[in-house]
Amino acid sequence: MRLGRPRATRANLLGAVLAIALGVAIATQVQLTNERDLGQLSQSDLVRVLDDVSVRGARLDAQVRELEATRDRLRSGVGTSAEALAQAQRRADTLGILAGTIGAKGPGITLTISDPQRTVTGPVILDVIQELRDAGAEAIQVGGVRVVASSYVGDDGGDLSIDGTAFTRPVTVLAVGDSNTLASAMTIPGGIVETVRQKGASATVVERPEVEVTALHVPTPLTHARPTG
Repeated sequence: MRLGRPRATRANLLGAVLAIALGVAIATQVQLTNERDLGQLSQSDLVRVLDDVSVRGARLDAQVRELEATRDRLRSGVGTSAEALAQAQRRADTLGILAGTIGAKGPGITLTISDPQRTVTGPVILDVIQELRDAGAEAIQVGGVRVVASSYVGDDGGDLSIDGTAFTRPVTVLAVGDSNTLASAMTIPGGIVETVRQKGASATVVERPEVEVTALHVPTPLTHARPTG
């Protein structure tokens, strides 16, 4: 007896979306430190990296639990398929923004660093990224490069790069998040703007009602890890 092909349903589609979202969450957490050359970081930088990994790991764990709860609700028949599908899509979009695999737009800031003497070094750019993350930035782009949890900053004799991709001066940073909070994090006494000025360069922060981050991150394929469940 020949059996017919399984019929695609909304539940099948939702299951696929949830699987993809869970995969992105787990893949992102696995890659948190793979690409960093930790041996070149100072003790204070290592502490900051550890704090950042811990915060983002906790955030991803919470998102995974939410996705699993949505999956369980669907399996138990609680709620409509349309509602569950919409929720799963929202979560998938959120994880895609965090993983840098989809674009993002919203209120935020632009930070422009003019550095004709090339005195702004890699550690300063790393500080910019960390301060923006600490201030709640949800998406960051430096030059034409998307910054994600596993991103690292390179400095080869003054030639700056992120994840191996070079970017030129003046440096333009886009960040999506609460514009006032992000701007304050850059301009506080002893903060990024003051640090840049002390190096003979200049930094300009502009709050914007909408910032669009278009650069995308291409995740490194995992060799061994795969989602469970």
